[in-house]
Amino acid sequence: MIRDLRHLRPSDLVQLINTTSQGAAIHERRLRDHRTRAGLRIGDGRTVDLYRYFAWLSDLMAAPVAAADPERDYLAHRAAASQRKRAMSDAGRDIGELPPVADPTRKAVSGRDFTAFCTHYFPHLFTLPWSADHRKVIARIEQAVVQGGLFALAMPRSSGKSTLAENACLWAILYGHRDFVMLVGSDEAHAADMLDSLKTELETNDLLLADFPEAVFPIHALDGIPHRAGGQLYRGERTHIGWTAKEIVLPTIPGSPASGAIVKVAGITGRVRGMKFKRADGRAARPSLVVLDDPQTDESARSLSQCQHREAILAGAVLGLAGPGKKIAGVMPCTVIRPGDMADRILDRDAHPEWNGERTRMVNAWPTATKLWEVYARLRADGLRAGHGLADATAYYRENRMAMDAGAQVAWPERFNHDEVSAIQHAMNLRLQDEAAFFAEYQNEPLPERAEAGDEITAEQIAARLNGLERGQVPAGAQHLTAFIDVQQKALFWVVCAWEDDFTGVVLDYGTWPDQKRPYFTLRDLRHTLSAATPAAGIEGAIHAALGHCIGDLLARRWLRDDGAELTIERLLIDANWGQSTDVVYEFCRQSAHAGILMPSHGRFVGAASIPFSDLPRKRGDRVGYHWRIPSVAGRRTVRHVLYDANHWKTFLHARLAVAMGDPGGLSLFGQDPERHRLLAEHLTAEYRIRTTGRGREVDEWKLRPERSDNHWLDGVVGCAVAASMAGTALPTERRSPNAPKARIKLSALPRQR
Repeated sequence: MIRDLRHLRPSDLVQLINTTSQGAAIHERRLRDHRTRAGLRIGDGRTVDLYRYFAWLSDLMAAPVAAADPERDYLAHRAAASQRKRAMSDAGRDIGELPPVADPTRKAVSGRDFTAFCTHYFPHLFTLPWSADHRKVIARIEQAVVQGGLFALAMPRSSGKSTLAENACLWAILYGHRDFVMLVGSDEAHAADMLDSLKTELETNDLLLADFPEAVFPIHALDGIPHRAGGQLYRGERTHIGWTAKEIVLPTIPGSPASGAIVKVAGITGRVRGMKFKRADGRAARPSLVVLDDPQTDESARSLSQCQHREAILAGAVLGLAGPGKKIAGVMPCTVIRPGDMADRILDRDAHPEWNGERTRMVNAWPTATKLWEVYARLRADGLRAGHGLADATAYYRENRMAMDAGAQVAWPERFNHDEVSAIQHAMNLRLQDEAAFFAEYQNEPLPERAEAGDEITAEQIAARLNGLERGQVPAGAQHLTAFIDVQQKALFWVVCAWEDDFTGVVLDYGTWPDQKRPYFTLRDLRHTLSAATPAAGIEGAIHAALGHCIGDLLARRWLRDDGAELTIERLLIDANWGQSTDVVYEFCRQSAHAGILMPSHGRFVGAASIPFSDLPRKRGDRVGYHWRIPSVAGRRTVRHVLYDANHWKTFLHARLAVAMGDPGGLSLFGQDPERHRLLAEHLTAEYRIRTTGRGREVDEWKLRPERSDNHWLDGVVGCAVAASMAGTALPTERRSPNAPKARIKLSALPRQR
């Protein structure tokens, strides 16, 4: 019956239903109820519902006497009612007929040309003309998606590289170029953000809805309710559409090139290996295209071992996603954070020719009129300080534009802000704002992190300085044990070192309180914190309780030497620089039963322009040592503390790490596994030095690296070295420390000395 009515229009069906209803008086009440429900379906213009309703109505009127018979079988009545309910439910879940394609020509042209696809369907994202670099990158992406291969691209910040990668995903699945796309980010949350961006376009982009109804119309039929996906029907068959936080499965529509296409997400260090999806027909699908958007972080970029780890995952797990005997296509938009990081190596065609790396810049050639630009820089700075903005500098640039633009060549001439005149001025403003960030983010050529070229020791070299001793085992020649605790809001970072009299040292043990129970972590992602360990206490109370536990454990521990002798910690310094912890540290040291061992400490930045510790006036009662001093005046805290030149002692520590293993004055680490000390080595190399001159002297000024890595154990080992100097340890080449124990003189010898 339904096939015979296919030629009728919806309006004819409505009229037919109304006419038939008037002649069916015996079913008047039942028809009135169902017409009310079906009228909603008739009103929304979905033709398939009218067919189903009319079919049910025709079946109902086929036997009017049986329907009115009060003695008919109850089971048959219940079965008929269930069948009617199922028919009405199916009519509500069925999406109806798909609308026609609005512009078949536009759709066909965009399927062959990725540039046309981006221009036609995403005019809200690409508002400026394409640059030559854009067209080159787009051509490489198109080649990777259609023909296969790997492509890595580094473009200036805000040039649209991530947006192009996301659009490549849509282009690949909507046209059937790829049936399973994998989105991989630096972590799973990053990849999920990319998936949300794709969902937004599929749900809100009317141009995609107009030309891709077979893929997008069922998504709109969900009305933003993902739970409807499980029961969605098309012509009575399930669409098997998927719409979750970690995956998209496009609807299964006969004849659609995007039928059943899949998009899933994962973090590069997460569960990537063996990714697959079981289709509705029972076939297992594996990814055929992977898009890696900035697969490294600032933290991983500064660690050579992490870069190597992610590079190994990329070469193994990620590129093996397609399965045995198949090659996966890949697109990787990335940013070079530091020289030699993962992105820098992938873009290097000599190191990784398979990735066909492409590195573009904002400025290909700089202006030659440097004097004019120096004047511009002064006008710009003066205007910003005075609150006038760029008005004066822009006016100067307009007057001298021809001379100031001479020799310059920018990659995207249309890219500049509304208060700027040209892309050259825009690039110079970015460079004047922050030169290091400009060369990293916009030129993809980050400046060297070390301002002074030299033989700086690396994290890998530090991790390899192993002495083979067990953890906590004191070498036979050690005479002094010192410890240091760096106080942070989330945890305490502690270090214990053993020293010989000539400053030959060993890091015996280090860790955190509370213990993190994992080999690699950062202060930002600590799982066990002071607040969790002491839930009933505030910040000050938590620090006080943590110091008690940590110091109690360290001082109660047995530190055995190779010859069986037991040593104790002579001096334990506690960092008191952090404002919220200063009073707590002083109060703890004053109240502690180990007051003779504990001492608050303050590292001071003594630069080239500062007065060196040796030139500071010495007061009565001061104790002065090798670039440290203990003031005599304790002030209101009634506890003496130690001040030390942090810059000098960091240089001193790195000199100890540069001494050849086995030579006097060197510092080594316990154990035999370099990977065990990877995190410690990264802390020890978290700062770099700059040689500066002032007051007629040259000094090293140490600065935290731009990515602001953790340096807490660096402060800890430095503090242990300061405490060793306080105990009388000194290099053989140093002068005798003023605070070293002096030889005893008998009273009978004084006359002879006179």
